[in-house]
Amino acid sequence: MAVAVLALLAFVHRYVWRRLIGDTTRPGSAARRAGTVAAFVLPLLSLGALTSSRAGVPFWLQQVLAWPGYLWLAALLYLTLALLAGEAVRPLLRRVLARRDRAAGAEPAERSAATVAATATATEAATETEAGAGPGSTRTDVARRADAPAAPAVADPSRRLFVARAVGGAAALAGLGTVGHGTYGVLRGPRTKRLTVPLAGLPRSAHGFRIAVVSDIHLGPVLGRAHTQRIVDAINATSPDLVAVVGDLVDGSVADLGPAAEPLARLESRHGSYFVTGNHEYFSGAAEWVEHVRELGMHPLENARVEISGFDLAGVNDVAGESEGQGPDFARALGDRDRSRASVLLAHQPVVIDEAVKYGVGLQLSGHTHGGQLWPGNLLAELANPTVAGYERYGDTQLYVSRGAGAWGPPVRVGAPSDITVVQLASHQA
Repeated sequence: MAVAVLALLAFVHRYVWRRLIGDTTRPGSAARRAGTVAAFVLPLLSLGALTSSRAGVPFWLQQVLAWPGYLWLAALLYLTLALLAGEAVRPLLRRVLARRDRAAGAEPAERSAATVAATATATEAATETEAGAGPGSTRTDVARRADAPAAPAVADPSRRLFVARAVGGAAALAGLGTVGHGTYGVLRGPRTKRLTVPLAGLPRSAHGFRIAVVSDIHLGPVLGRAHTQRIVDAINATSPDLVAVVGDLVDGSVADLGPAAEPLARLESRHGSYFVTGNHEYFSGAAEWVEHVRELGMHPLENARVEISGFDLAGVNDVAGESEGQGPDFARALGDRDRSRASVLLAHQPVVIDEAVKYGVGLQLSGHTHGGQLWPGNLLAELANPTVAGYERYGDTQLYVSRGAGAWGPPVRVGAPSDITVVQLASHQA
C-alpha cells in the first residue's frame, strides 16, 4: 500500500512538473532549473512534515518542516485538479489561435514549412534541368514536382509554448489562489454558528440552555497559542452556559504544546467546560492530556456522566482508545441513568451514533470529520461517517457534527469552513 501511494505521488509530481515547468520553460534556463529543484525539495519537505512528529525530532524542527511541507500537499492537490481541467481547454485554445491566424490572413506555420520545402525542391530540379541533368527532364516535370502534396504538418513551436504557458499560468493562479484563500480562512479563526435543538424531556427551566461546541482544534507545529486564543475569544463572546470540547485538541505532547493550550484556562461559562478525547489524543499521550486539561480548569468526561441544569451530560472516550484499553464504554456512561431525563452525549466520532440510539440519547455532539476539510475530501468522508457535517436525526436521537475549529495537516480548508457552534436547547414545555 505504501509503495502504491509513493508511486502515485511520484507520478503526480512528474505530471505537475511537466505541465508547469517542462512545457513552459526553455531547456537550461534558470526557471527550469529552479522548478526542477523545487520538484524534488517540496515533496521531501512534505514527507518530513508527515513523519517528523512520530520520528521524535525536536519540536522546532517540526515547525520548520510543517509550513512548507503541509502547504505543498494542499497546493499539489489543487494544482493537479486545475491542470487536469486545463487538459480540456488546451486543444480548444489551439483551435482558436489557428482560426485567428487564418482570419488575419497569416499563413500557418505548418503550411509555411511545407511550402519552403517544396520551393527548395523545385529550385533544385530547375537547376538540374537547365544543366541537362537527367534524360527527358523538362520544365513541365519541374512544375509537376513543385505542385506535389505538401510535407506532413509541423506543429508551431511558438503557438505550442503560448498555449502551455497560458494553461499552466491559469492553473497555477487557480490552484495557488485556492490554497491561499483556504489558508486565510483557517488563520482568521472559526466563524460562530447557532442552532436550536428541541430536546425531549428538557424541563421548562432549562429552555434556552446554550452549549458552545468546539472540536478538532488541532494544536500542533502549525497552529499554536494564537490559534487557541482566537477560539477562546470567539467562545467567550457568545456567553455560553457550557463549553463542550469534543476531541482532537492536539497533535503533539504536553511538553511541546502545553503553552499553546494555556488560553483554554480562560474559557468562561456558567456551568464550566467539558472535554472528551479524540483519536489524535491517543497519538499524543491521552493520559497526560486528560490530566493537563483538568489543570486548565476543564472537566474530562472519560466514559462518565454529570447532571447539569435539567439534563444529563455524558461523554465517552474515542474509539481510538480501544487499542489502549480505554475505548468508549456506553454502559458505564449511560447504562444506569433515568431515561425520562433529557440527555446530551459528547462523542468525538459520529460513527458511534448507533450506540447513542441504543442508550436513548437525545442529542449527540461530535466532530472528527472536518466537513471533509479539502474539497473533494468530503466525498471520502461520506464513505466513513454517517454524517459529515451539520444536523441529522437517527430515530429519536439527534446528531450534530461540527466541522471543527482547526485543521489537520495542511492549515487549509476548501469548501468546509471552520466553525464553533452554539447549540441552544429547547424544551417542548416552553
